[in-house]
Amino acid sequence: MFKLLSKESNIFSIPVYIGCLLLVVVIFNILNFNTYEAIIAGITFLGIALGYFCFHSVALNYQTHLPLFLYTFFIFGLYPGNLDIGIAVSLLTNSFLTLLLTSADEDIRKKSYVLVGAIVALNFIFLPTTWPMAVFVIIHVIATSAKVGLNLFRFLLGIVLITFSYFSVMYFMQFTSWNIDYFPFGKMKPVTDYTELFPLIPVVLMLIYAVYDHFQNYNKKSPISRYKYTFLLVFSLAQLITIILYMNKSYEYLLLLAFPSSIILSRMMRFLPKYWMQEAGLWLIILSLLTFKAGTYFDLF
Repeated sequence: MFKLLSKESNIFSIPVYIGCLLLVVVIFNILNFNTYEAIIAGITFLGIALGYFCFHSVALNYQTHLPLFLYTFFIFGLYPGNLDIGIAVSLLTNSFLTLLLTSADEDIRKKSYVLVGAIVALNFIFLPTTWPMAVFVIIHVIATSAKVGLNLFRFLLGIVLITFSYFSVMYFMQFTSWNIDYFPFGKMKPVTDYTELFPLIPVVLMLIYAVYDHFQNYNKKSPISRYKYTFLLVFSLAQLITIILYMNKSYEYLLLLAFPSSIILSRMMRFLPKYWMQEAGLWLIILSLLTFKAGTYFDLF
C-alpha cells in the first residue's frame, strides 16, 4: 500500500480526495441536519478542502499521494461530526494563512501581511483560544522579513481594520456589552485525563521521531526545505499550545494538527531505510486513528 501511495499524484487526484472528504462530512452531519449545522459543515468542508491545495504550496512531499491520503484519514479519524463554529473557521483561516505565508513568490508574501493580519483577527473573533497564531505570525515576520518594522505595521494594520469593523457592526446591532470570553487566559483547562487519547500514542511517538530525524539530518537538507519545515514546526507549535491549554475534552481541537502532521509523518516514512518499516508505519497510523475514532464515537474508553 505504501508503494501505491508513493506514486506521484496528478491534477485529478485532489478532486477525488475532496469528494471523499465531502462524503465524510455529509455522513457525519446527515442525522443532525439543520441550517446552523449546515453552515458550520460548509465552512469546515471549505477549510479542509483548501488544505489539499496547501500541500502544493508547502511542497515537502514530492507531490505524492501519501500526504493527501494521511490528511484524509486524519480528518476521518478526528472529525466528530458536530464542530464548534470557532474550530470550523479556524480550519479555514489556517489554510489561507498557509497558502499566503508559504507562497513561492516573495512579492506576494510581502504584500499579503495586511490580509494575514485581517485573517488572524477574524480567527480570534470566532475562537479567542487561537491567540498563539498571532504570536506565530509575528515570529514568522521577524525571522523572514528584510523590513521587519514595515511588515509588522502591515500585519497590525490588518488586525486594526478587522477589529474596527467588528466593533462598528456590533455597535450598529446594539451589542454594547463586552463578552469576557474574549479573554481566554483565565479559562485554561489543560488535559488531565488522557485515557481517550491512548490510541493516538503511536502517532505521537512517530511525530516525535520525525522531528528528531529532521534535526539529525538537518545539514543534508536544502535551504528551502529547511525553511518550509521550520515554518511547519513553528505553525504546529502554535496549534499545540492552543490544544494543550484549551482542548480538555474537546477533541475536535486535534483537527488543527491534521495538516502539518500529515506532511511530517509522510516525509518521515519516505526516508525510512526499510520498506517493511514504511508499510508498518502507515498501517500503524491507520489503526491508531480507527481505534481513536471508535473509542470516541462509541464511548469505549
